[in-house]
Amino acid sequence: MERENSNRTRRITLRLTEQEYGKIEGKFKTSCCRKLSDYIRKHLFNKPIISTYRNQSLDDLMEETIVLTSELRTIGNNINQIAKKVNSLKLLSEFKEQIILFELHRKLLFNKMDFISKHTQKIAEQWLQL
Repeated sequence: MERENSNRTRRITLRLTEQEYGKIEGKFKTSCCRKLSDYIRKHLFNKPIISTYRNQSLDDLMEETIVLTSELRTIGNNINQIAKKVNSLKLLSEFKEQIILFELHRKLLFNKMDFISKHTQKIAEQWLQL
């Protein structure tokens, strides 16, 4: 690609309105071209332009999955810390405290798992309607 660029010594200057530039920039952003000049050059010489396609529902799913994964990891870490503490306890009162904490985090974990299950079901129903 460097060789090809080194032979380009001629310039073309073009003035556009904000709307015209916005249209071109919008189409450029949906393409896989790294530079606006590459996109315009391909368009001018009728070369194929590869456009990206984003599925918004999958993007939303990925965002929610990342958040849920982080929350589940935090809950799992809390449960592991409680388990380590319970194994090192010597007094009955400390043991009861840790069991209560464990039960609280266990409920949080199962609530998140139910939420994930319902969310996955909702997405599956959307896909089946298509």
